[in-house]
Amino acid sequence: MDEAIDAAATIGTGALLAREAERTHAPGHDRSDRCANCGTALNGPYCSTCGQHGHVHRTVGALFHDLLHGVLHFDGKFWATLPLLAWRPGELTRRYIHGERAKFVSPVALFLFSVFLLFAVMSNLPGKGFGQGMIDGLTDSGSGKVRGARARLLEQSQNATAAVVAAERSLAAERMTQPPRPAQVAQSQARLETARAEQREVQLALGLMPGKDTAETAAATKTKQNWLFRRYQAAKQDPKLLLYKIKTSAYKWSWALIPLSLPFIWLLFPMRRSVGMYDHAIFATYSLSFMSLLMVVLGLLNWIGVPAAPLILVALIVPIVHIYRQLRGAYQLSRLGAIWRAWLMLWFISLIVPLFAMLLLYLGVAD
Repeated sequence: MDEAIDAAATIGTGALLAREAERTHAPGHDRSDRCANCGTALNGPYCSTCGQHGHVHRTVGALFHDLLHGVLHFDGKFWATLPLLAWRPGELTRRYIHGERAKFVSPVALFLFSVFLLFAVMSNLPGKGFGQGMIDGLTDSGSGKVRGARARLLEQSQNATAAVVAAERSLAAERMTQPPRPAQVAQSQARLETARAEQREVQLALGLMPGKDTAETAAATKTKQNWLFRRYQAAKQDPKLLLYKIKTSAYKWSWALIPLSLPFIWLLFPMRRSVGMYDHAIFATYSLSFMSLLMVVLGLLNWIGVPAAPLILVALIVPIVHIYRQLRGAYQLSRLGAIWRAWLMLWFISLIVPLFAMLLLYLGVAD
């Protein structure tokens, strides 16, 4: 089941890339009177039968141009799209929805490029990297303090047990004393109760600590059929593998952010019949593309030494402003209408991101 889900994600990503790469062909260099693909006589730059360009190329430079052209249409579309995406995202969204397709990079192609670029850059920047804190928490380096605390509790448990034994002996000796001394017997009994109370507290603390003890062994025996417990144990044994699976799933399933966003964007315009799910999908795709490219830029700036404080400020302010400008321009809203929808969209994002994180975590542990 999990292999099928993973394969579906890979096929879906490949299909989207192939669709964009095969949408058009870059111009070539060799010119002939007939189409090199189907043999139809050429009456223009493209074959009227199969659509192939009349010019074909046989140089490495032209092959590299094909690569760039297939992904982002570097014949001018990228440079026409990127400034609008950054400064006037609402206008870009509205113009693309209303049919101006030849001028701009399609939102799907731009989204795929930006997401792959994001993960490529973030995975290779120096430092701990994505998810290292989770690894430290699951591996021995992150559990050193836990082991130290457990060792101290074990020592306290031994001391508490010894105190109980000593108090029991003292009480027994006082009771056998002739003539009886009620005051000393009461004091010995009070010391015994105090020692037993301390012993119970230490044992309770030990039971709550992670580690291999009798209580945990019993709990593991009771929950050995529990799927979540087994997945947790597997992740604890090999956290790096879990992180690799999550990172792999993150870029494969990044497109899932689009359908996750659509119901929430629809809630911003529930009674507006002039816009539909297609409009919302274009809005979400361009918005996610910009956010991915923004994270790439901020990551690179941090890598070259820009202080973290201004970068964090930019990361908090720019997305809010971008969402506001895109909403206002794409849906032709008033300032007030764009402001309250942007504010509501921020709350929706706080739901969408955890949902996507839960999906990645499930894909990471379900295998």
